[in-house]
Order: sequence, then C-alpha cells, then structure tokens
Amino acid sequence: MPVEPAKAPPDPLQAEQTHLAESRVALSTMRAQTAGLTAQGADRIATEHLKQVLHRRMLSLADDPTVPLFFGRLDYAAELGAERDEVLYVGRRHITGEAGGEPLVIDWRAGMALPFYRARPADPMHVRRRRRFGFSHGTLTAYEDEDLAGGPAGLGAPTGSPAGSDVGSSILQAEIERPRTGPMRDIVATIQPEQDVIVRAGLDRSVCVQGAPGTGKTAVGLHRAAYLLYAHREQLSRSGVLVVGPNASFLSYIGDVLPALGEIDAASATVESLLADATGLEVRSTEPAARARLKGDARMAEVVRRAVWQHLAPARDTLVLPRGIHAWRVPAYQADEVVAELLDRGVRYEAGRTMLAQRLAHRVLLRMENAGDSPDDRVQSSVARSREVKAYVAGLWPALEPGRLVLRLLTDETFLAQAAEGVLTREEQRELQAGRPGRAPRSARWTLADLALVDEARDLLTRTPSLGHVVLDEAQDLSAMMLRAVGRRASTGSMTVLGDLAQATTPWSVGSWTESLDHLGQPDAIVTELVEGFRVPGLVIDYAARLLPVIAPTLTPPYSVRRSAGELDLRRATEPLTETVVAVRQALEQAGTVGVVVADLQVAEVAAALGADGVECTLLGEGERDFEAEDAPRVDLVPASLVKGLEFDHVVLLEPARLVDGEADEVTGLRRLYVCLTRAVTTLVVVHAEDLPSALAA
Repeated sequence: MPVEPAKAPPDPLQAEQTHLAESRVALSTMRAQTAGLTAQGADRIATEHLKQVLHRRMLSLADDPTVPLFFGRLDYAAELGAERDEVLYVGRRHITGEAGGEPLVIDWRAGMALPFYRARPADPMHVRRRRRFGFSHGTLTAYEDEDLAGGPAGLGAPTGSPAGSDVGSSILQAEIERPRTGPMRDIVATIQPEQDVIVRAGLDRSVCVQGAPGTGKTAVGLHRAAYLLYAHREQLSRSGVLVVGPNASFLSYIGDVLPALGEIDAASATVESLLADATGLEVRSTEPAARARLKGDARMAEVVRRAVWQHLAPARDTLVLPRGIHAWRVPAYQADEVVAELLDRGVRYEAGRTMLAQRLAHRVLLRMENAGDSPDDRVQSSVARSREVKAYVAGLWPALEPGRLVLRLLTDETFLAQAAEGVLTREEQRELQAGRPGRAPRSARWTLADLALVDEARDLLTRTPSLGHVVLDEAQDLSAMMLRAVGRRASTGSMTVLGDLAQATTPWSVGSWTESLDHLGQPDAIVTELVEGFRVPGLVIDYAARLLPVIAPTLTPPYSVRRSAGELDLRRATEPLTETVVAVRQALEQAGTVGVVVADLQVAEVAAALGADGVECTLLGEGERDFEAEDAPRVDLVPASLVKGLEFDHVVLLEPARLVDGEADEVTGLRRLYVCLTRAVTTLVVVHAEDLPSALAA
C-alpha cells in the first residue's frame, strides 16, 4: 500500500491573515448596520443629538486599509489562572463577529488587553503567549511570539530574541524605527509598560510627565486622552476633553492620532487660540522679553484681583425707591452690610452684582411686609430690575469689562499704583506700562501675555467653565499666568501635563514642575520621568545630552533603547548654504521626511538657496500644514521657533551658534539648540561655518 505523504503543518501566518480578512468584513458590517439606523428622538433636539451620536459612531468605524486592524494577540490559559483558554486579538477598536457577538478584535484600552503591555514571565497575567504582528500597508507580513509561561519560544519567534523583552522584539524595533511620512502616528502597538501606567491612570488623578526627547511623552498624553474617553465615555462626553499644544503646526502634526484611535470628541487649541476665543481679542503684537516676563509673573494675579475689587465703593446715600404712594428706603449702612456679606461668601464679581440687586430688593420687601403689604417673588424681581436699584448698584458695585480693565492697568498710572502697591516696584510698574497697547479693547495691540491678564480678569468676573480633562503639552514654556489660564479650564477636572524642562525656550518659563503644577491648580499631580528614548537615535541623543549640565543639570540624562545608533554628521563648511543644499539632496536619497531647521532670521536665505537648486519644500508657519497631502513635498523648512514637538526622519541643522544667539540669553539659546538637535529619527547633519557652542565640546 502506498504511503501517503505527510500533510504540511498549517501555516500560522495564513491563519492570521484569514482572521484579519474576517475582521475587516465584520467591521464593514458594523459600519453598514450603523448607517442603516434612523435617529428618532422625543423631540427635534433629541433627534439632532442622536444624529450626532450616529455620525460619530460612523466615523469611529472607518476602516483605513493601510492600517492593521490588530497588532497583537493574547493566548489566555486556564492553567495560569484565566477563566478559560481563550485567544484574543488586540487592536485599535473593538470588532464584533456576526455569530454570537464574539469579539474578533478587542480594543487596546479594554482590561483584557492589559497583559499585552504589562505581562512578563515573572507575572504572565494569565497569558501563556503574547504575539506581535508585523504589517506592511495593512497586510500581515510576520509574527513574533513571546512565551510568558517559561516554555520554549513559540512559532515565528526571531532567533536570539529574549523572551519577555520588549526592547529585544524585532517587530517592535521595526515599528519604532519605521520612517515617518505624514502626521504623527499612534503608538498603540509599541506602548511600553512605564508608558502604559501613565496612559491608564484614573480620571481622578492628574499626571505630570517630564519626558526627554524621543520618549513618547506627547503620544502618551494623547493615548491617555483616548483611554479616558473610552473608560469614562458618558462623563467626558458631557464635560469635554481639550488638548493644548504649542502652535498650529504641532496641532496639525498630532491631529490624526485620536481619530485613528476612534476618538473624535476631543477639542484642540493653542494657548493663543484658547485665550483669543475666551476673551474675544486677538494677539496683534509682540513685546520685549523683560516686559513679557513681568506680565507673566504670578504676582500679576494679585494685581488684577485688586484692580477688579477696588472698584467697590461704600454707600454714601440711602437707597430710595418710589413705588405707588410710598417711598421705600434702605439706609447706606444696611447696603454696606449686604456688600460685606457677599464678599464673605467669595462670590465672583458679576454674580455679586446680580445678588446685590436681589438682596437690596429683599430689604425693600421686608419693609413692605412690615407696613402690611404682601409682596411675592415677582415683586422682588421687579424691584431688583428697577431703574433706582440698578443705579444704586452701579454706584456700589459697577459693571466691568475685562479688556478695558486690563487696558486701564496698562495705561493709567494712578490706577496701576493702587492695584500694585506692595506687589510691584515702581520700576516694574513703569515697565508694565511702557508698551501702552491702545485705548479700545477691539483695536488694541494686544500681546499674548496681555490676553492671559484679560483672561485672569474675566475669570474674576465670571467663573470659567471646567472641562473633564485637559492635556497640556510643552507646558515648560508657559508663564505662571498662562498656566493659570489653562489650569482654570480643569478646575474641577484632571490634567495630563507634558513637557521637558531642558526644552524650556521662553524667558518667562517657570522653571520647576512643583511651581508649574501649583499655578495649574494641580499641586497633587503625580510627577513621573521618562528617559528611555524610542525615536531619537543613540548617537544623536548622546550628542545633544552634552548640553544638559548647562541647561538642566537636575534632570536624568536620556538614553536610546534603539538598536540602530543612527547617523550623526558634523560638517564644517566655508559655504554653509551650499553645503545645506547638498545635505538635503543626500537625505532625499533615503526614505522618510526631511526637516531643514534654521534660525528664524535665516529662513528666507535658506528658502532661496533650496529653491535655486530646485528643491521643493514646505515652509512651516505659513498657513496650515497638510501632513497627509499625497503631493506634499518631503522637505520641510522649519524655523527653530516652530520645531518643538515635531520630528523628521532626517534633519539638516544649520549654524547652531546662530540658534543660540537668536535667543534672549545663552541658556535659553542652548535649550533651543537642544530641541533642534533632537528632532531626528534616523540621521542628523549639522552644517556650520561658525564655531559650535563650547557646551557641545566632548
């Protein structure tokens, strides 16, 4: 009898590819089912709300064929304490199969997905095997197993890959080092255990992340927002989530991260746009660093507070209210008693004005009742709205407008002296008024520091509504008054504060996280430090870290966990512009994006040099950058002032000395240089004719 040939073992990769195909079909079905739903509420408003809910649901179910629906798999084992043997795939969103509603993919934020990020051989968390998948343009290309139960490596595990070591994962390394194209990607497939602890911190806790370049602090903050929106959907859908970034280019760069994770409900703003929207005013001017630093000083909060409340005046006359044949009276001393009672309650200024009219009207009603009348609440409201009471209240507690109040502080010497007595010196008061922005709020030449003062005054008049959660990135660059402005947007909520003290490049920056968190109103926030770099190559981060003893001596030096050390090329050139063009051309021969980082004052001449050589580039800062446009140039010309938070596969940095000299002082200049040096993911070329700063010497 002939012997049948042995059957080939099933191909695990093909089986996983089949599961991927089934998941895509299921996601399409989920989207079709959602599209078939009809919104019908109890009334028009309810119907519109349901329509919005369905619209957001449709957007969250969008399928990008270039993005894998899952990136990991967990094999739960009953023998390790799980309820049953079970295989779960981990992806960006939950996908349910048609039969029985069994999940084909579980959301990375679900509790059952936690072992994918934190399980270790010493603590397998009921999981026998963790599998990572490699993808190319949405197609599964490889897999890699980690045996968490202490047995032999599973199928597909790379030779020499240390079990349980994320850093040793070839697929993880490939994903981390994959060239950048377009905007920032999510990092759900590469979140590390220490990052995951931050991401999954509870809504009731504020977290401050001191993160060195390339440690993923921005991505961690965005993923925490996505996690909180998932875990506290109903609460945050009412109270809101806000992401605050340093500039519009940065917000454009990170703009696709949350939508890619199925979250579209978070708003975003810069500090400038946030304050402009709140105050109805525009930033139209800049000012010397010394004046901006003074306006951003925390002492200005007390000056503004005094400026508001010093408008209250003691009653000089009796309130007289003619009504019919009677003239009802409230003596001046009783009016002063009412004002004192309201001040003891700590009410906001505008609320106090409204309450004062009602309290005075109530005093009138008491007199009416004593005279035998029987007035009701409608009478009290009528009295409170009467011309006599309004005029009397205006004399005791006048109406204020925050923009005009701050303009008066900046132009009226006597008014400022009264508000700043014992707080600001005479020299500081003169400096504060040296700019004189104008006479009318709408036409004034406001600066960003001015708008923070107006927002402070606005909050004293009417309480600023609080959001459920605020993510603040590059927080190290904000003044005390700007921090107060952002912090009051989370006065009853929580925050994720992100930054790096070594990258503080504004002369008004606060300088410590303890002080910054106090100004934000989050003194109990947990401060954690990330120093493992996943994006910046070792050669580059080690070179940039030479600046740390000067710019941030208390910080732990960062280090790179990447296998590739990257490339660092220091080029001294007699014709630096020509050499810059050469370096850009060489960078374009490789895959990925190219960032040409220059001092702001050199932007025009570098743009001309690139254009003369036929190098097409986008100038960041000129309009909104579309990072997803297919025909967008691969080269970005980036003024040093706008590079923070961005990254490029290849960076060409021109004249470090010019970057340093362009700042208000040497330390700030070296911090700016530190930022610029750490934007590279693969290669960094430093072109210079002038001597490099001495702090970079080996």
